[in-house]
Amino acid sequence: MNFLLSLLACTTCANSFKHAGANAAGWSIAVMLMIIVPIACAVVFFIVRIARREKAGLDPRYMDDYVAPPNN
Repeated sequence: MNFLLSLLACTTCANSFKHAGANAAGWSIAVMLMIIVPIACAVVFFIVRIARREKAGLDPRYMDDYVAPPNN
């Protein structure tokens, strides 16, 4: 477990793990990552899902027919 925590923590926190006795900072970083990463993945998943559904269900008459001017 020490190897995993040393990968997740910054150098300053990793050095303080040795002097603190307990590994509270390492566990707090691990718990924070275990909470934030799944939430961020869920948000991205639902944004992509909503965008795909919106594009699939969009009536063609409401689509933009804008064509970008050529670059000269």
